[in-house]
Amino acid sequence: MPTTGHNGSDVDLKRLVERIEKLEDEKREMAADIKAIYDEAKRSGFDTKIIRMLIRERQVDAAELAEREELLETYRRALGSLSDTPLGKAAIDAAA
Repeated sequence: MPTTGHNGSDVDLKRLVERIEKLEDEKREMAADIKAIYDEAKRSGFDTKIIRMLIRERQVDAAELAEREELLETYRRALGSLSDTPLGKAAIDAAA
């Protein structure tokens, strides 16, 4: 029996490739389904960029999300960008 890899045969390789191909097909089908849902959301008046952000956010655990928010807040303060927001103005007034 001819071998193609370290311990595998041509038959093993063919099975692996076929399994990967099947999963790739399923992945394409799922991507098309997801796109259709985003299209539906857009037609319903939702902002799909925000929906994507929400989905990414929901996939992150709470501790990591809190850490990101804290770091983002720190960077905003460092750049002085909070002074243009109502919360930032209130903080500046309270500090004065």
